[in-house]
Amino acid sequence: MPLVANTALPSYKRFQREGGDVVSLEKGIQLSDRGLHVGLMNMMPDAALEPTERQFIRLLGRTSSTSPIFVYPFCPHEIIRGPGAQQHISQYYFSFNDLQDSGLDALIISGANPEFANIVAESFWEPLCKVLDWAKNNISSTLCACLASHAAMLHFYGIERIPLSEKCWGVFQHKVTLPHPIVKDMKSPFDVPHSRWNKISRQQMEDVGIRVLAESSTAGVHLATSPDGCRFIFFQGHPEYDHNSLLKEYKREVNRFIAEERDDYPQVPANYFSESDIDVLSSYERAARVESQKKDSRIAEFPEDSLYVNNTWRSAGEVVFGNWLTLVNRITGTDRKAQFNDDALPEDPLSGIV
Repeated sequence: MPLVANTALPSYKRFQREGGDVVSLEKGIQLSDRGLHVGLMNMMPDAALEPTERQFIRLLGRTSSTSPIFVYPFCPHEIIRGPGAQQHISQYYFSFNDLQDSGLDALIISGANPEFANIVAESFWEPLCKVLDWAKNNISSTLCACLASHAAMLHFYGIERIPLSEKCWGVFQHKVTLPHPIVKDMKSPFDVPHSRWNKISRQQMEDVGIRVLAESSTAGVHLATSPDGCRFIFFQGHPEYDHNSLLKEYKREVNRFIAEERDDYPQVPANYFSESDIDVLSSYERAARVESQKKDSRIAEFPEDSLYVNNTWRSAGEVVFGNWLTLVNRITGTDRKAQFNDDALPEDPLSGIV
């Protein structure tokens, strides 16, 4: 079933140009029609705001959901925005207060670029906690991406994330470690990108009853759920990433080195570039290091157009998101408002499913 363009959000048109199935409300689907209503709390900084919404819209739109999917992006006003991003949010995003009144079936909370070592100091911390508390009692399932997972585990379970000595950065193989509807039909092992400076370990999760569903021997836990198995889905990796997301991050860090905003030249993301691409990048690094020592140096542009990276994680991400939407559909049933306006979720959302 298609995505429903319930606003003029440009990401819908872009997905449609890519071959995605998108219909507008003018073509017969109304808000009152049966469908899955999914919120998207987008906390990413300005440069990544629209790419992040596109990534999640693609994943949702490529699933085999049997229901039309309505997406409702929103963003906390506490996050300081530049004029362009603020205009985008004002024009196309929804109000969280309005979404609380109308209700949602499911929710996605994006990651964020941290400014402080302590998550509690971030501008998004208080509004995020407000959304998490509301979601716990009013939404069948909330999917937390990377930093949002760390924040949710701190908020609900008191788990402090562990700083890493070096960045966990690259594409890593993972194995399914526990049967669950979310990982049904997953081919194991499967690839997932990671990009983070902190982790929460399997032991920390299991000590509070969190169920670990998929793990890498190198990158650690990727996929887990809250103890009930459904209300919260936790990612430490990024199945939503585009093929060039890590490439863009690497280019940004290289340019920071050239601009003397960081002292060390960044490590290449693991298991991501081909050998020929690494040769190109190594040549560029040598030239950049030499030129950076000269006065009035002129360093060539980063060779982005000379690199080709393959998306080896898309199919796994689509399976997980498809399974997640199927699970949400089975829990919510046909009458979303009757369930969520009057009563909290059942104590065991997976009863009769697992």
